[in-house]
Amino acid sequence: MKVSVIIPTYNERDNLAELFERIDGALKGHDYEIIVVDDDSPDGTWEFAESLAEKYPVKVIRRTEKKGLSSAVIRGFREAAGDIFVVMDADLQHPPEVIPELLNAIEKGADVAIASRYVPGGGVKNWYWYRKLISKGAIMIGRLALPKIRDVKDPVSGFFALRREVVEGTELNPIGFKILMEILIKGRYKEVKEVPFTFGLRHAGESKLGTKTMVNYLKHVYRLMRWDGELDRLIKFTLVGLSGVVVNEGFLWAFVNFLGWDKILANIPATELAILNNFTWNDLWTFRDLKRKPLWRRLATFHVAAITGALVQWIIYAGLVYLGMNYLVANLIGIVVSFIVRFIVNRHVTWG
Repeated sequence: MKVSVIIPTYNERDNLAELFERIDGALKGHDYEIIVVDDDSPDGTWEFAESLAEKYPVKVIRRTEKKGLSSAVIRGFREAAGDIFVVMDADLQHPPEVIPELLNAIEKGADVAIASRYVPGGGVKNWYWYRKLISKGAIMIGRLALPKIRDVKDPVSGFFALRREVVEGTELNPIGFKILMEILIKGRYKEVKEVPFTFGLRHAGESKLGTKTMVNYLKHVYRLMRWDGELDRLIKFTLVGLSGVVVNEGFLWAFVNFLGWDKILANIPATELAILNNFTWNDLWTFRDLKRKPLWRRLATFHVAAITGALVQWIIYAGLVYLGMNYLVANLIGIVVSFIVRFIVNRHVTWG
């Protein structure tokens, strides 16, 4: 099978000679091509890449209008002649020597093979603690917001391989440069394999990480939630939760005023009826397509999520009040965090 190595570039001239030499060494015996998609680099990356075409099977695409890493990769997909696409950066933080391992995973049946920093054997070199925190935090947000990728340890890797069929005919429109996440949500595949690698040191050029990058990532996750229907679930879960408030308040009022029950004790059956109301509507409406577990297990787990959420709410409330915050504001923050916790537990466990 022919391999197309797709490399988006911007001011990476100083890395190309070593990069191409190492790719050529890694792919000895393979039919391969290198596709450089350059965003009109001021340092003449595209021009230097063309000069290397005398020695290596390089195709250079110079873009002067539309720019951005993800769109460059998509352009590379369109221009590629290979059966397998390999996507990697030009900064030598993605060691070409890992490419054969990715291809081996594909040959053994995987549709997508990811060079992963976060599986056993993988890692990063000389990152500051805050860079690691940002990376792990971004991955956690993506895996929680998009259950389809929750088992992928490094869904934001920029170094991966895939069969052409995974993206052929698929409309990809990512924000920023985390195109792998877009492919994992929209692509057509059955099996994903992660191959460990160590994210190396940048040899030349500048890092892409910045505030704009992080904001674009959050926008990207939001758009994928909309596309995958997860945002609709969140809205439905919210509406059901509001109906539970009405049920709780209504029965509490009736138990106290009509039945004369103690105000403290009356809250217990009122809360249980609200939980049953919420479970029923979520089971019939919000998560109706995800009933993989027996009814009793879904109901029991829903109760656990409700209790966990209430505990989280109380801990946050008590802690913020102790620190001097207004009790109403503290309670509101506790409610919001509790809601997020309950949604995550129910989406990933109750109806996971």
